[in-house]
Amino acid sequence: MLAVALAPSVDYQDAFRAMLADFDAHDAPNAEFYAPARSDFPAYVQSLLDEERGLNLREGWVPCTHRWLVTPNGAIAGVTRLRHNIGTPFLSESAGHVGYDVAPSHRGLGHGHAALRAALAEARAIGLQRVLLLAGADNAASRAVIERQGGTLESIAYSKFWGEQLCRYWLDVPQQGRP
Repeated sequence: MLAVALAPSVDYQDAFRAMLADFDAHDAPNAEFYAPARSDFPAYVQSLLDEERGLNLREGWVPCTHRWLVTPNGAIAGVTRLRHNIGTPFLSESAGHVGYDVAPSHRGLGHGHAALRAALAEARAIGLQRVLLLAGADNAASRAVIERQGGTLESIAYSKFWGEQLCRYWLDVPQQGRP
């Protein structure tokens, strides 16, 4: 059974820190994105919940729904993010609506598909009909997840921010049933 997408909660502090340790050991660059969780976990969780409500947003940030992929044994297999709009140059060119990370020890088990399905369910809930996803041209696993869910490749272009070629995909949000 795959993980279920749940809202961030302080109840998952140990599981989240275990996910961070997995990233530290096997994919350190991605661990840096979660650095604020290390110093004050309750404040980190509150900041994610605030982002979803559009509260206390940092300059240039937009409302964003965060979900954690929790396995049946209580581990966090990954995270997904749905930005409610892409109304900034950075989001429209380098990030898109949807982002997700699967912890290294959980990759290849279908959690990327679960993360994208969860993001699409959240997109449907807030009324989005189409979402933009970006993936590194060399990230075959992420590209396969997006394409399997129906993503249409728009273009491939170099991103100065990420220092790599990015594939731009558009994906229609299923409006009924499960994504």
